[in-house]
Amino acid sequence: MEDGKVSEKGMIERATAVGLIGNAILVAFKLYAGFVGRSGAMISDAIHSLSDVLATGLAYLGATIAISPADKSHPYGHEQVETLATTLIGGFLLVAGAGLGYESVARIVNGAYKTADPPSLLPVVAAIVSIGVKESMFWYTRRCAIILNSSAIMADAWHHRSDAFSSIGALIGIVGARLGCPILEPLAAGAISLVILKTAFDVFRGSVGQMVDAACDEDFENKIAEIVKATPGVERLDLLRTRKFGGKVFVEVEIAVDGGKTLYVAHRIAHETHCAVEAAFPRVKHVMVHVNPAQISDKDAIL
Repeated sequence: MEDGKVSEKGMIERATAVGLIGNAILVAFKLYAGFVGRSGAMISDAIHSLSDVLATGLAYLGATIAISPADKSHPYGHEQVETLATTLIGGFLLVAGAGLGYESVARIVNGAYKTADPPSLLPVVAAIVSIGVKESMFWYTRRCAIILNSSAIMADAWHHRSDAFSSIGALIGIVGARLGCPILEPLAAGAISLVILKTAFDVFRGSVGQMVDAACDEDFENKIAEIVKATPGVERLDLLRTRKFGGKVFVEVEIAVDGGKTLYVAHRIAHETHCAVEAAFPRVKHVMVHVNPAQISDKDAIL
């Protein structure tokens, strides 16, 4: 288990390093291209990339604390810290999307795009580079998030994807302005802001579901039920409940066993059920198994 924790921490650190270093280089390059190349869209895109640096830091902090072992003050573990980090990343996406949308609408309303000098070729190159780099960062970070089952790392991956969308909008606007249609720049930025806001909504929805102990999807619960029913000695599944806890899941089941079995045998069946579910589903943090008698004698019923 300890080796697993080390590898998890190593993967989190690699994903974080890719995000921080990649974003830092892009921020510097895009700011330079925006100011030198006379592109307001590229400057806005650079500011969006700057928010990615903070989001990546939050994802690292949340995911690192989440894999810390349980202690006396937190007997159920620290996975909910990751949920908090995910929520904060959603907040940064919301602010970035709203800010970009407001700026694009303001530029259209006040007509600032009409008098702006057309951008040079440098912002076009910067936008293309940004799209390629951010899309690569998205797929790498997404892969790490899937392996780690980390909502915070996954939220950071989608933050990278939103920045790639932002750069696409900037590219469309910059090329449009260079071709004599400057209004395309704020229009593209406005469209991309809606995509970023949609991503923020999806991130918020997932993190809120974890905070309010939402149940897992029906397909996941059905797979757990199959494992429980297949355990030797289990005659019936009476109850199955699941609840999300950060990137992990708590499971509660009630099983029915032969009422004539000894307490020792009933306990063994419950233990085997517990181990079977946890072995089949790494996401499951703990399984609580309650045993009901499948048959009750008349004497027991009177008592």
